[in-house]
Amino acid sequence: MSHVLTLIAPPGRLPPGILARAREALSALGADPGKPDWLAEAEAVDLPFAGLNPEQAVAALHAALPAEPVDAIAQPAEGRRKSLLIADMDSTIVTSETLDELAAFAGLKEQVAEITRRSMNGELDFSAALRERVAMLEGLSLDALEATWKQTELMPGARALVRTMSANGAHCALASGGFTFFTGRVAELCGFQSHHSNTLLDDGKVLAGTVAEPIFDREAKLATLTRLAAERGLPLSATMAVGDGANDLAMIGAAGLGIAYRAKPIVAGAARARVDHADLRALLYAQGYRASEIAAD
Repeated sequence: MSHVLTLIAPPGRLPPGILARAREALSALGADPGKPDWLAEAEAVDLPFAGLNPEQAVAALHAALPAEPVDAIAQPAEGRRKSLLIADMDSTIVTSETLDELAAFAGLKEQVAEITRRSMNGELDFSAALRERVAMLEGLSLDALEATWKQTELMPGARALVRTMSANGAHCALASGGFTFFTGRVAELCGFQSHHSNTLLDDGKVLAGTVAEPIFDREAKLATLTRLAAERGLPLSATMAVGDGANDLAMIGAAGLGIAYRAKPIVAGAARARVDHADLRALLYAQGYRASEIAAD
């Protein structure tokens, strides 16, 4: 079979009878479904198929299962396992927006979060919005950075994703519009081999209200993807990118498998693949990893 449709749900929540309904949906459009291959019981299953393109297969599945908590990713069967992962950090690898949480210590979380929301949905220029938010934090004690880090939590499946891909020879990199103070710690915690982000400036005691130039933005994320792939002699088809905001769109679009993870509407609507229900281990199932191959989270 030339393609594979991977159905993924939160653990134990893949609906009974879903394979029969998926097969019917594909067959109704003239596809030839093959034998299913379970990757994780009641959580993830591959359904090989031929005769449809990936977009048609996913659309058919969503039409057949509109209310089910199931993610569907369709792609060519060949070359599923990727050798380079580029991941956004805020609201992707960690559950929060670290700049918003940092702003809470200045009593400005709501104001900063609203700018973040508009920026991540593509309503504001990212670089201008970042400079505006950072300027609002001028004079904030550096202790707030440590306090913010202490309350930062990893997204479920983050460590499993990075550790599994790394153990199988992939290079895993964080590419974040956030700050090195956080990306360095997240990289160490998860096992990312490199991290790329912005640098908050300070005077040794308080934040200066500025960020080092140039801003690590949407185009910088794309450039990081292409550079890391070139350095490893990889075609972009051998790469995976994941993120949730508008500044992730370029790298998601360029990667061999670009995934919008619990993403903002503008990103979810543009990405070829999306994960709305499962945790980050879904990115491993999409590559054909079995539960027995996945590292502990």
